[in-house]
Amino acid sequence: MIHCEGLVKIYKSADLEVVALQGLDLQVEEGELMAIIGNSGSGKSTLLNMLGGLDKPSAGKLLVDGKDLLAFRERELVVYKRETVGFVWQNNARNLLPYLTAVENVELPILLRGKRRRERALELLEAVGLSSRAGRRLSELSGGEQQRVAIAIALANRPRLLLADEPTGSLDTATTHQVLDLFRSLNRTLGITIVIVTHDPLLARQVDRVVGIRDGKTSTELIRRTSSTEEPDGRNQPDAQPDSETHTEYTVLDRAGRLQIPAGYLEAPGFKGGSRVRVELVNGQIVLSPPDTESPDG
Repeated sequence: MIHCEGLVKIYKSADLEVVALQGLDLQVEEGELMAIIGNSGSGKSTLLNMLGGLDKPSAGKLLVDGKDLLAFRERELVVYKRETVGFVWQNNARNLLPYLTAVENVELPILLRGKRRRERALELLEAVGLSSRAGRRLSELSGGEQQRVAIAIALANRPRLLLADEPTGSLDTATTHQVLDLFRSLNRTLGITIVIVTHDPLLARQVDRVVGIRDGKTSTELIRRTSSTEEPDGRNQPDAQPDSETHTEYTVLDRAGRLQIPAGYLEAPGFKGGSRVRVELVNGQIVLSPPDTESPDG
């Protein structure tokens, strides 16, 4: 569904240049439910805007649903945003019109297609569990209910890709779980690909895969496995509990052979950012060690 290769984004203002993405690589399979996490300034929102056709990369390759977004003209981008992708924002002011009811908000994007708009809007509200609240204005809905209306709006154009930018950032813990449960349900029942951008690493427990972005590059991945009794190569873990959930963390090696070491690892004795590191191939494994450490084989 998504193929990013060597993605670069540079913002220019007068004599100032800000590099938001520095050769980012990313693959997202069709029908996947995944999250992109990172601190402020890591480039995650920039990536989301480019996936949604709201911004263009400075260099690299960006394919979504087989479409080359770098080759799009303005009219093609409008069609892409109308037919391929749906957006859910953290700020409900970007999703909803406060003087309309829930069903009227959902009807609005359906006007572009012009058919069965009330019937379709009611179907969508039922899909997000709000059929009984269709006639209520936004002031009569809770924050979680408003976000559900926003999700219904994002689904109005039957998108193949749903992008959510901090969709639970303004919600309490209980409501956050409800919204994430809804994303999982929609992913399974509709088969829609969902990409959630967040700064909360605990979201990893709610999705199948988490990609970490640091300094404009893909740095780590967390893969959830519902059965922890097997390793990725098929070997059994003797101490693991069957049918339990676990996450395996991977560091991403880019096409140039570069990788980012998780920040916590740099606290080990002899390691620090900007220092030299000994790299050796030992028994088929790549071993990193401080420059004054002897080789692990003796």
